[in-house]
Amino acid sequence: MSNVFYPLATTSWDEAEYEAMQRVIKSGQFTMGQNVFEYEKDFARYLNTPYCVMVSSGSTANLIMIAALFYKKENPLKRGDEVIVPAVSWSTTYYPLYQYGLKLKFVDIDKETLNFNLEDLKTAVTDKTRAILTVNLLGNSNNFKVIKDIIGTKNIYLLEDNCESLGATFGGKQAGTFGVMGTFSSFFSHHISTMEGGIVCTDDEELHHILICLRAHGWTRNLPKFNHVVGEKSDDPFEESFRFVLPGYNVRPLEMSGAIGREQIKKLSEFVRWRRVNAAHFQEIFQGQDKYIIQKEIGDSSWFGYSFVINDQTNNLPRKKVVDQLSAQGVEVRPIVAGNFAKNEVMKWFDHEIHGNLKNADLIDKNGFFIGNHHYDMRKELDRVRLLMMSL
Repeated sequence: MSNVFYPLATTSWDEAEYEAMQRVIKSGQFTMGQNVFEYEKDFARYLNTPYCVMVSSGSTANLIMIAALFYKKENPLKRGDEVIVPAVSWSTTYYPLYQYGLKLKFVDIDKETLNFNLEDLKTAVTDKTRAILTVNLLGNSNNFKVIKDIIGTKNIYLLEDNCESLGATFGGKQAGTFGVMGTFSSFFSHHISTMEGGIVCTDDEELHHILICLRAHGWTRNLPKFNHVVGEKSDDPFEESFRFVLPGYNVRPLEMSGAIGREQIKKLSEFVRWRRVNAAHFQEIFQGQDKYIIQKEIGDSSWFGYSFVINDQTNNLPRKKVVDQLSAQGVEVRPIVAGNFAKNEVMKWFDHEIHGNLKNADLIDKNGFFIGNHHYDMRKELDRVRLLMMSL
């Protein structure tokens, strides 16, 4: 579209990222190496968490996060275990659960926060529940105080898909660090970009070692000498070259992505600051109107984008009319993630159930859409968007 004045996403790179790529090219080391390992340390420092493992995407981060729980020495997950998930998220939140034979229980979302409906979540938890996979949607943290109270002393793993919400905090703590593991994405449209890339973070050393092993073939090569997977490695590197101990993958990132990530993470605090400046203006100019429901912030959101849900209690404006008008006037628009995911044809392959009803997810599926946010001043552009939307 040539007339776009409000794009969904824009590049956050400058000369630093291109220079980082050139350094990698000159080094000749293109596969995962020192830049990736240093980026993992930088990312862990930002999150104030002990361990980060970089992978090829946020989707593969979710994959090895779920896989890792099957190989814990104590209290592992097993096929058939029940995992509670929100009804609105991206496809690869759910796919690893299917791929590992887990049973999904879909719970409705709150139409304002877009995260778990906490009352429904409370009633969904049973003695069969082994994990709750939270999704921090569009930059917005879940209310982890309430969720942890719901879990209490039950034998339930708390997991976070934080792929859209890097930089969000709840109670001063980084989203993605509340569960036993959390995942992040650095795809082009996200808070930082490494071309493609993802991260799994954890404060559990055993899980850290399992993740390292699963990332590259299930071999021992990248594990420390003393580790929680095999105990102690041989000092002979030849013996450890092709020693396979877990049924892993090859989801290693490129060295170039690690180098870019090291430059991007330096800028992240400023990126999030601008997103919040823009969001404060967005909230100010859309407050008081009742045509659209806008996202209610939990904690301090990092504002991935701005969601709108046409309020069918106050008007019967068709979503297609709004989306077509915005698109025609140069605003890029997308659905709110995948809407009510439980309505997709792919569900015929899943072992799943729906807890209660998914009325809010259905509302988002029918009436919801979002526009982007950016790492620079977009307040004037937001004013134009408001004029367009309120004129409908």
